[in-house]
Formats: sequence, structure tokens, C-alpha cells
Amino acid sequence: MKPNNPMGNPYRMSDIEEGRLSYTEDYFEVWYRWSLGKYLGKYLEGLKNGVILGRRCRVCGRIYVPPREVCQYCFRETDDWIDVGDVGRVNTAVVSYIQADRTRIDKPLIIAVIELEGASEGMGILHRLGDVDPEDVISRRIFGKKVKAVWKPPEERTGSINDILYFKLVEEV
Repeated sequence: MKPNNPMGNPYRMSDIEEGRLSYTEDYFEVWYRWSLGKYLGKYLEGLKNGVILGRRCRVCGRIYVPPREVCQYCFRETDDWIDVGDVGRVNTAVVSYIQADRTRIDKPLIIAVIELEGASEGMGILHRLGDVDPEDVISRRIFGKKVKAVWKPPEERTGSINDILYFKLVEEV
């Protein structure tokens, strides 16, 4: 079959059954092994223990979250692990009626960039906001508000960013 369409031509099962298209089916197991490396591995270990870790550069003082091996300003290896805490501010947020697997949902997810207080300005993590009115996101009233991580119980944590269930608003004093 010569395609006459740059997007390809549709086929029918009869094309396979009558031998106009070849078809092969096979199943096999694939085993993967992936090393997280010393920086991401320690970061995820920290999450399992209820701690958000960053890396500090002693030369310029920047604290990176998630941690980075090399300072983007000094071009040298970062020096120290820092507990940056689990309190921050909403930098930006979006209301989504579509999940990561592209299925539609009735109750929206609110996804935000959280700038953690113990990290350098502009350093943030992408995560969910909970107990927030979508209208507060749409009107931008949520931007700049203080939030705190809500963690899974310790026995349910696996060393994943999902060990933080979501961030919730906290009262400012």
C-alpha cells in the first residue's frame, strides 16, 4: 500500500486477514534497573522520613530544591544538605479537570509551584494544593499565600514525592 496521506492511511482488519498488511504479535518480559544517584536518592529518602532536603552552595549561598549536584551560578559541586522545612508560599497554580492519565474528573485538581521558605528564591516544587476553592486560584487570590505540607502517615511512605499528600493553607500571624 502506498500512503497518499502524510498522517498514514487507515487500515481494516480485512487488510491483515487478506494478507495486504503483515502483522506480528509477541510478548516478552523486560526488567529495568535504574539508579537514582546520590542526590535524588537522598532527596527521596528524606521524603520517606518526612523531611524536604535541599543542597546548598557555600560560595553563593543558593539552596536548591529539588537538590542539584552543581550550582547553576558557580558551576561547582554543591556542598551541604539542608532541611528546608515543609512550609512555603504558592508561586503559581492551575485548576485542572484532567488527571495525569488524561481522564476527565468532576472535582478539579489544583496543582501549584510551592516556593519553600528554607530554599532560595525561585526554587520550588510542583505539587497539589488541598482544601482550596478553585475560584481562589482562578482569581489569583491564592498566589503568595502560605502553605504547609500534609504528609502521609510514616508507615505508608515509600520515598516518593507522593509521600506529601498535598499542601494546605496555613493561617499567618
